[in-house]
Amino acid sequence: MAIIGLPLFSCTQKSLFTKAEFASNGDTLPYRILYPVDFDSSKKYPLILFLHGSGERGNDNEKQLANGGDFFLDQINQKMVKAVVIAPQCPAGGYWASVERMEVDGKPEFDFTAFDEPTLAMTMVMEMIEDFRAKSWVDTDRLYVGGLSMGGMGTFDIITFQPDWFAAAFPICGGGKPEKAALYAGKTELWIFHGDKDDIVPVERSVEMYEAVKAAGGEAKLTIYPGVGHASWINAFDEPELMTWLLSVKK
Repeated sequence: MAIIGLPLFSCTQKSLFTKAEFASNGDTLPYRILYPVDFDSSKKYPLILFLHGSGERGNDNEKQLANGGDFFLDQINQKMVKAVVIAPQCPAGGYWASVERMEVDGKPEFDFTAFDEPTLAMTMVMEMIEDFRAKSWVDTDRLYVGGLSMGGMGTFDIITFQPDWFAAAFPICGGGKPEKAALYAGKTELWIFHGDKDDIVPVERSVEMYEAVKAAGGEAKLTIYPGVGHASWINAFDEPELMTWLLSVKK
């Protein structure tokens, strides 16, 4: 396993997402990384993993920032939040979560019980984060993950596979395996977001995950936006307390 193309730090690079690749077993995973202003490798920083939606898949190492990139730039740079953000890009045709997509009565639906093993893209992400967790400047008690749509599903998946890694997670318009919630309940706090008019991923997928986490004794918040469709990430990223809440949670 190797991380390729990590940037040589300069004042300008540290204030922007920079391009890099993670390589493992002949496969590569492009990702973008944002360092806080005045990054100092002798200090420790929280690490935020951001998983994009299906429309941002590919290998240009750019599209994954189309939804959410500005939020992190604003939070990390303008507000001087001291955290590192990593945004990998899922290959075209790939998927973060182990899920089967189908239509039921003409409406999209998702079967999260069809597969139990991580996808190749998720396997690559977990290997990459494992490498980062070993870095001296990463505060392993303050690892976080969030994502939208396909990335929201990936958020639920990665905390299922690695419940001891992440202190908090923020899945947006996603869904997951309710029967697996006990694996991370009490280990990973969640703030779940969805629009009640979502015609791509039914809001029920988030509601059932919230209920499953609470039933298993975990900490979770659920925010449902009335009249909002699939793009509820716009509303979620406007939440003034999102980053404050996220960074306040520790393992």
